[in-house]
Amino acid sequence: QVQLVESGGGLVQPGESLRLSCAASGFTFNSYSMRWYRQAPGSERVLVASITSAGGINYGDSVKGRFTISRDNAKSTVYLQMNSLKPDDTAVYYCNAAARSYMYWGQGTQVTVSS
Repeated sequence: QVQLVESGGGLVQPGESLRLSCAASGFTFNSYSMRWYRQAPGSERVLVASITSAGGINYGDSVKGRFTISRDNAKSTVYLQMNSLKPDDTAVYYCNAAARSYMYWGQGTQVTVSS
């Protein structure tokens, strides 16, 4: 069955870095656009970064210049390198896979940025 398993979240101080990973299985990974979303308490889920099957990349305005999305099709894994983290980056981060009418979600991983 389809699985998206996020890892790499945790508690860090402002200015530090984290790298999130999302390991995919059960579908043709290299045919899907992969995205990272985040949802803070009391807020809507918002798009953080996306990478298409062809490698096209987009970022949300709040993370441009600090976050980097990448994918390794051989490992069916998408990454989110997060640098210069701020308290406002605190949220549950979700991995998403989308192609045509299909969409899958991971269970989320908590990122907390606090001093």
